[in-house]
Amino acid sequence: MPAELPPIRRIVTGVGPDGRSRIVADGEPPVVATAASRPGWRNANIWSTGATPAPVDAPDRIAEHKGLYPPKNGTVIRIMDIPPEPQDKAELAAWYATGQRATFPDRERRTADKTKHPGMHITDTVDYAIILFGEMYAVMDDGETLMRAGDVLVQRGTNHAWSNRSGQVCRVAFILIDGERD
Repeated sequence: MPAELPPIRRIVTGVGPDGRSRIVADGEPPVVATAASRPGWRNANIWSTGATPAPVDAPDRIAEHKGLYPPKNGTVIRIMDIPPEPQDKAELAAWYATGQRATFPDRERRTADKTKHPGMHITDTVDYAIILFGEMYAVMDDGETLMRAGDVLVQRGTNHAWSNRSGQVCRVAFILIDGERD
């Protein structure tokens, strides 16, 4: 098992001037972030929509996307390679403190209870988390479950964390949909 998975390939369709469908982009996503403090960690933002319903012919706006959240009334899809987390609790806390705040500056819109895991966070979104390769725990305030390739979790604005204890990189697709609370 390689320490790092191969690059992600993003394929985008569109309609040509003749009205026929075609591939308009094929290659690595335009936005891929890594973190020196977390070797093996990679975040590839794939696509973002700015409205619901989404205009099907809207231009690519992912290069302008900032932070964790999708745009208001929009969506974002990202694929993340998440390396195994440190087993030492102090090292794990430092790993989360340095790696995620810099990458996702809007992460702490809500105050999360981090007593169960230092990566706990809350988003005002409905998220679909799809394990593509490897395995990872979905950690909740009460309980956790091991997810493996092919598993899909629907995360509905809860306090949660992702914990990779496998010893291998886990690749997961996240589709975030802007949400609201009553």
